[in-house]
Amino acid sequence: MSKAESTVRGPWDFSSDTTLPRVLAANAKALGGAVALREKDRGIWQQTTWAQWLEQVLCCAAGLEALGFVPGDALLTVGDNRPHLYSGMLAAGALRGFAMPVYPDAAPDEVRHSIQASDVRFVLAEDQEQVDKILDLRESCPSVQHVIYDDPRGLGAYQAPGLLSWAKLQELGAQRLQREPALRDALIDRAGPDDPAAFIHSSGTTGRPKGVVLSQRNILSGVANAHRAKAFDFGEEVLAYLPMAWVGDFAFTVGAGIALHFTINVPESPETVLHDLREIAPTFYLAAPRSWDNLLTMVQVRMEDSTRLKKALYDFFMQQAIARERALLEGREPSSAQKLMRPLGEWLIYGPIKDQLGLTRVQHAFTGGEAIGEDTFVFYRALGVQLRQLYGQTESSAFNAMQEPGEVRLHTVGRPLPGVEARIADNGEIQVRSGSVFRGYHRNDEATREALQDGWLHTGDAGYLEPNGHLVVLGRLSEVVHTAQGERYIPNYIENRLKFSPWIKDVAVLGKGRDRLSAIVCIDKEPVGHWAELRGISYMSYADLSQKPEVIALVKAAVERVNATLPDALKLRHFVSLHKEFDADDGEITRTRKLRRNVVEERYAPIIQAIYDGQATVTMKAQIVYETGETGVTERELRVTEV
Repeated sequence: MSKAESTVRGPWDFSSDTTLPRVLAANAKALGGAVALREKDRGIWQQTTWAQWLEQVLCCAAGLEALGFVPGDALLTVGDNRPHLYSGMLAAGALRGFAMPVYPDAAPDEVRHSIQASDVRFVLAEDQEQVDKILDLRESCPSVQHVIYDDPRGLGAYQAPGLLSWAKLQELGAQRLQREPALRDALIDRAGPDDPAAFIHSSGTTGRPKGVVLSQRNILSGVANAHRAKAFDFGEEVLAYLPMAWVGDFAFTVGAGIALHFTINVPESPETVLHDLREIAPTFYLAAPRSWDNLLTMVQVRMEDSTRLKKALYDFFMQQAIARERALLEGREPSSAQKLMRPLGEWLIYGPIKDQLGLTRVQHAFTGGEAIGEDTFVFYRALGVQLRQLYGQTESSAFNAMQEPGEVRLHTVGRPLPGVEARIADNGEIQVRSGSVFRGYHRNDEATREALQDGWLHTGDAGYLEPNGHLVVLGRLSEVVHTAQGERYIPNYIENRLKFSPWIKDVAVLGKGRDRLSAIVCIDKEPVGHWAELRGISYMSYADLSQKPEVIALVKAAVERVNATLPDALKLRHFVSLHKEFDADDGEITRTRKLRRNVVEERYAPIIQAIYDGQATVTMKAQIVYETGETGVTERELRVTEV
């Protein structure tokens, strides 16, 4: 009997004293013919069983080792969600190496930083586009020796040294496994609980992203804590669409997916996610607030285009459902009329909408990453989607706190999970301690000492614990700033509330050391464009649309609504509607759409100066970076609007 069989009591073991390869092996033994993965390829769902998935991982591990992969090596994976990329990450972990995913749309400089920071020798790329990106970087990244690609289309004539296909790697590994009968169990057992499971980069809002190494124990501890809090159950159907470089994807798709033997469905492409979501109708669904907002906007736009009767029915039943949900959230009993209307509304309105969104079967729905708008949150719960808030971060394997199904509050993120201790420091910082917390940043002792002290993770988030144990997150502690009059505020808190508007996609609140607060606003082109079209407002481009007087009035109304909730000293007095979106390629936001405040304030200094000098307009020249790495310049006269 191998150590895998003796240590793991079956695929349902929640001990953190094990590894993902061992649990995968246990799943293959107990559930060998059951479906573990589905991938949509050319419109057809292709299935992979647990036994087949284990075989893929072991062949990959054996092949990588034959190429010279050793403990401590990093396997950089780049591309959209693909089963073979997941298998490669698991194989790297089985070999006691670092599975290092990067965003598929990462600029060459970002990929170069990841490669150079860890002396990456092995890369697993999705397709020709990603292979080209890596090969172009080889001159400045000589450490890269082997580039393995999944999709062979367009790569048949490539002759670059060290380039080989996934199929060849599998063949190489399969030959080793056949020649060495003991190798199979050795690969399953090689990694220990404290060896790496994933190497995830932090968001990098204030500088270069830091490397967060999460161990096998960290990932499985986080999954166990979340399961005890009823985040998910065994056998969930999930859609693997979250970016692989985000900790949430590894924690939920791979970690929880293996530990609780989910059926993991991989969409055909990012463009088909909504269609594939409807086909799969997952039972578990996690999305960022912006994704939930986008789905709601899509519903609202479609209703605007529908018949008068359908719109009237939608308005009536949604008003009833929202009133009912608000009563429940406030601890009141819904009215008799609201109770009676619910079944009819489910048949006419709520059920069909959930079907169109792919949310018919969802039992566990979550939002996380930042605050979600109250109206959006209540809308989905009114539909019958029991949306809950989740709070976590990369350094804690994505799991800190979560709302329980029967205890949802609009302003909290729920209680700390079972197995997670939380406390509030004297400066208001949230600190947590758990088996899911990492042991330090990769090659960055100084940052590790700052983040980990006496076993507690210093999250960098400001917040407080309510008497009932619920945690309230206010924003980043480092972003607590003061106006010239000494008023304390967190820009991100105000920014999130502005982004609750369907018309605003991104925003940067200004005012540190100033006598008043102002903002740079980026409109959301799709809903604003549709709004403009319905009113006969023509426009040529995003820049043109952003400066239309009617659009500026629309943004002004959204700002005024937020101002109504703020004290006088913190009300926004001016804003500028920017002629372009904040862009990750321009370094203005991270790949997870978090604001890089220092970059924005430096790049748009002329706008900020114009606002505080009392100018009515400002001519803005901005440098933009294209996907090729080339730069260009845009120029536009922008209006400074007084609120």
